[in-house]
Amino acid sequence: MSNISRETFDQVMVPNYSPMQMIPEKGEGSKLWDTEGKEYIDMAGGIAVNALGHCHPAMVSALNEQAQKLWHMSNVFTNKPALELAQKLIDSTFAEKVFFANSGGEANEAAFKLARKYAKDNFGEEKNEIIAFYQGFHGRTLFTVSVGGQEKYTKGFEPLPGGIKHVEYNNLEALKEVISDKTCAVVMEPLQGEGGIIVPDNEFVQGVRDLCDKHNALLVFDEVQTGMGRTGKLYAYMHTSVTPDILSSAKALGGGFPIGAMLTTDKVAKSFVVGTHGSTYGGNPLGCAVASKVFDVINTPEVLDGVVERHEKFKARLNQINDKYNCFSEIRGRGLLIGAALNESFQGRARDFMNATLAEGALILMAGPNVLRMAPSLLITDDEMEQGLAALERGVAQVVA
Repeated sequence: MSNISRETFDQVMVPNYSPMQMIPEKGEGSKLWDTEGKEYIDMAGGIAVNALGHCHPAMVSALNEQAQKLWHMSNVFTNKPALELAQKLIDSTFAEKVFFANSGGEANEAAFKLARKYAKDNFGEEKNEIIAFYQGFHGRTLFTVSVGGQEKYTKGFEPLPGGIKHVEYNNLEALKEVISDKTCAVVMEPLQGEGGIIVPDNEFVQGVRDLCDKHNALLVFDEVQTGMGRTGKLYAYMHTSVTPDILSSAKALGGGFPIGAMLTTDKVAKSFVVGTHGSTYGGNPLGCAVASKVFDVINTPEVLDGVVERHEKFKARLNQINDKYNCFSEIRGRGLLIGAALNESFQGRARDFMNATLAEGALILMAGPNVLRMAPSLLITDDEMEQGLAALERGVAQVVA
């Protein structure tokens, strides 16, 4: 099939996506080239996945090396890369036990199942309610999409799993009204991603932890998007005084190779006895070998401090663009998860800005219809950043004109 085009997608793929006309063919660092040979700066990072950019030599070498040894064994056996990666995660976080899956959705599915099982084991059948937040996003399985508080993703798939309630994010009073001794877990992103790049108040995060403790409920942090250096710390919970009981990680964990992980404590992990949960590919040697190398590169002061520095540069340049074109009401986020919220004049037009920027040679994302989202490589260079933001500025100029 030498004549592959965007039209091929419509012929062969289920129509649940509507991808861009441009088809990326190869990448290096934060640069991408499409099938026509046109160059782009990638500030989307595969939706916060390509934390080391494209084809980072350390990842390529880890994959090649493991590919010569062992690809798959199933969970009838364990394997060295999985154990090494689990140990690294445990050494650098609150966690004492790890479960590997293939994606963020699967890591969250495991987290929510574990929360229910732990509550049943320790407190009985009645304690089964999960509380989550409106505009949250936790995956696309029926369970995870039901916990995520966005009706547009659950419409048409009813009846949905029960025992799930939603309250407003960053509103402690709303949570106080709903939480009870029937609550088995509160599920939250430490920074809402799809919901608009919303950074909560420290008092809110601490208050959620306190309410969980008061009602013997587990606190589950979905760090699929915020984890692995994205915010300038290894995990975003490290910006707070709060430690979760369960944490999900994926996206940047594999740097582009599909892998997910659920991290938890010994006490909670005990409920996943043999046979209670599983994943055929979870803990696969290829994925774990790559993720282990990604972890080594990211979990260094140089890279994590560099993320904080890059945030300031991005913010300053976005403010500069805004001074000229007056299109953003706020630049928000942490590290290299950045949201530029559109002001009243441009409500609902995030896609227009995204398309115009692509035409000018850079990839950005949306977080809902009113927020431009950037989640570039944690290693994006100053030159690549300037090139990408110059393309964004040209795109903005076109939309504003």
